[in-house]
Amino acid sequence: MLLSLRIENVAVIKCADIDFSRGFTAMTGETGAGKSVILDGISLLLGAKADRELIRHGEPQASVSGLFTELSEDILNTLSECGIFADEDGAIHILRTVAADGRSAVRINGRAVSLSVLRSVTRSLVGIHGQSDTGALLDPQHHLELVDTYAKNEELLSKYRELYGELEAVRSEIEGISRKEAERERLKEILAYQISDIDALSLRDGEEEELIDRKIKIKNSEKITKNCEFVHKALRGGEKVSVYSLLSRSISALNQLCGVIPELEGRTEELTDMMYRIDDIAEVVKDQLDSLERDPEAQLNDIEARLDKISRLKRKYGLTVKDVLDFRDRAKAELDSLENSEELLARLTEREEELYQRALTLAETLHGVRVGSARELEARVKQTLEFLDMPKVVFYASITEQYAGERKLLNRNGCDSLEFFISANRGAEAQSISKIASGGELARIMLALKSVIADRDGITTMIFDEIDAGVSGKTARKIGIKMRELSKNAQVFCVTHSAQIASLSDTHLLISKSDVNGATETSVRPLDYEGRVTELSRILGGINVTASQREAAIDMLADNDSLLGAV
Repeated sequence: MLLSLRIENVAVIKCADIDFSRGFTAMTGETGAGKSVILDGISLLLGAKADRELIRHGEPQASVSGLFTELSEDILNTLSECGIFADEDGAIHILRTVAADGRSAVRINGRAVSLSVLRSVTRSLVGIHGQSDTGALLDPQHHLELVDTYAKNEELLSKYRELYGELEAVRSEIEGISRKEAERERLKEILAYQISDIDALSLRDGEEEELIDRKIKIKNSEKITKNCEFVHKALRGGEKVSVYSLLSRSISALNQLCGVIPELEGRTEELTDMMYRIDDIAEVVKDQLDSLERDPEAQLNDIEARLDKISRLKRKYGLTVKDVLDFRDRAKAELDSLENSEELLARLTEREEELYQRALTLAETLHGVRVGSARELEARVKQTLEFLDMPKVVFYASITEQYAGERKLLNRNGCDSLEFFISANRGAEAQSISKIASGGELARIMLALKSVIADRDGITTMIFDEIDAGVSGKTARKIGIKMRELSKNAQVFCVTHSAQIASLSDTHLLISKSDVNGATETSVRPLDYEGRVTELSRILGGINVTASQREAAIDMLADNDSLLGAV
């Protein structure tokens, strides 16, 4: 339930604070007074697209805030997932701001949330029903949604759509394979050539770096030979003048002194360790000499040729040798897939049939539930329409299962095609709503449907925008009575130009505009009894309000209790 609303700098509204109560609230005012701006503000609060043109001229931003209570468990769970909890009174405060640069911000109980979270929360809080909803009645797809809402098919439909999503994914794979079938042979030839082209070189990851190292070594072979020979000769090559031989002789001499000079004990081990380390270094240098190419020019040519071949493959298949090898693996996997496509297609076709049968079972369950619920919905809507001055009305939902050949055709909603048919006059054949319903009839049908599903969709606040379009007099009065009935179980607002409807409200808000400091401002204020008489008289009257019009307004207000008691 919406307890209060604050609108700042939205179109002609500078600042409006509105407190709401339970029951039925009517909002009236002159054409252009700003009634639609109130609805625009509420729509922003519910997550509608922010239009910068709504910001009051000269202001940096617009804001709308609302206080909501009596929240459902689903809403509380959605909020708790975002770390948001209702206050001690079970209420939440929603604030939305729209800046002149187009930026929009949303806070719930002071915590920033995304628009998607806002919409998921408010979807079950407030329902706005206006001309666009009436127009939606012309779309049969909307008819199916209304029956599903009445039937409370949300859980069943969710399970079905999950299965149907899997079915569509498998069908997409089958379509992809089938589409490739026509060019399968050409693709196989291309892939086989690419794999053969890469395999012919017997590449190894890291090989290119090794070849470059060898190339550098060969180009520096003269320097390597000269220095390695010197180091090897100095360390180990000479029998008497090498470091190794001098260390060997020193160790022998120390061994003879150890018995005479105790301080020298242990030093022979150090020298021996040095001698072995010198020997290891000499061996490494000798290995480098031995590894030098015997024919460096020929080896260099071979390396250059190999590097050229690797570069050619890199230009075709990747930036590095690893990229080339990865490309080869992917090509092999795709080739295997093409060569095994018949087997894969058979498996996918089997999977498709399995998913189709499972989805079909749920679709047929949905069909059965819809048929039963549609019959109930028809009876209740017909009864409501008869009350709303359509006494000879015929109303029913035509439900047919769709077929493709002998198989039932599935879509994301099941296998059903559903459309409402109506005849407003005795003897006239019932036809699709889109073909015969007038504006006034559409408004009444929409009200009847909304009143029937009001206890099924979980929405606690309903707003009707000019539901009286195309009707007047007694019919308008009955529309008001129906909305008053709805308000027993939900908070109901109605923007109206009808005195017959407005007079039935529990609360009457007057929306008016005036010039303040050279700018137009809209204000909203609740009317007392005298204020209601004056406003109803204005709606009933012309340019000048007469005494008879005031009497009619007073009679309407006095007549409310007797009218409601008779319903």
